[in-house]
Amino acid sequence: MAGLEGIEQPRGHSRAAAARVWPAGVEKTGQHALELFGAPPEGEVPVASRPESAATARRLAQVVVLRQWGLTPKMTEDAVLLVSELVGNAVRHTGARVFGLRMRRRRGWIRVEVRDPSRGLPCLMPVQETDISGRGLFLVDKLADRWGVDLLPRGKTTWFEMRVADR
Repeated sequence: MAGLEGIEQPRGHSRAAAARVWPAGVEKTGQHALELFGAPPEGEVPVASRPESAATARRLAQVVVLRQWGLTPKMTEDAVLLVSELVGNAVRHTGARVFGLRMRRRRGWIRVEVRDPSRGLPCLMPVQETDISGRGLFLVDKLADRWGVDLLPRGKTTWFEMRVADR
């Protein structure tokens, strides 16, 4: 994942595994992103529509899902990947200057939303093993339990939901 090169990604399901793969510098960067942009669970976070914004969104998602919500490293890894895909689509395809990121947790589910001013609908395309791009919604479709698009008077919200085990 861009922005996290050289850092082993979480694979296990324990907090010890998460601590091994989350060096202090990465956590500090994630906390710094929360301070700069705000916390997506508390309200929509505006993020500039630039290629490097995917890295910012990944850091925010990682801090929220793993640290604030205490979910597993595997759930965190999947959610971070899907956040990156939705943000990448917003940056590449909408022409927006800014998009909104919001994350919610309710009993048994997490929901991530990316809102942008374009009313152009994303399209789930068939992919081949040799494709090097165009896999974003394919990954969302495979890893999320539900996903969709809500049209707004000015734009749309693309979202995904994942089941989580409540304690």
